[in-house]
Amino acid sequence: MDAQAQIFGVRKSADTRKALRFFAERRVKTHFVDFSVRGPSPAELRRFAQRFGIASLIDRTSPLFADLGLRAAELNEDRWLATLTSEPLLLRMPLVRIGNRLSIGTDEAEWRAWVS
Repeated sequence: MDAQAQIFGVRKSADTRKALRFFAERRVKTHFVDFSVRGPSPAELRRFAQRFGIASLIDRTSPLFADLGLRAAELNEDRWLATLTSEPLLLRMPLVRIGNRLSIGTDEAEWRAWVS
């Protein structure tokens, strides 16, 4: 497989580290985007939101979610995208992309299908 996996997340996330390790063990080239260094672009997030829905991107168990008072928030998709772009720790991680294939969170079964 010549494709490169793009992995979006933060190094302190165990699930992000699992994704990095999964692809490294299978010798798939990876490009890691660390959200603690550079936040996600709205266009990249929109790609995942269009496939899975904006709600699937949000980590509702994140302490930041509660700290920002978002439990009762009724935001439209554009407002959520703006919020997730400025506060990437609200995202479920990792976001993984190979070509047009996308996944959110740890999804080893899906990744295996991609690299087989």
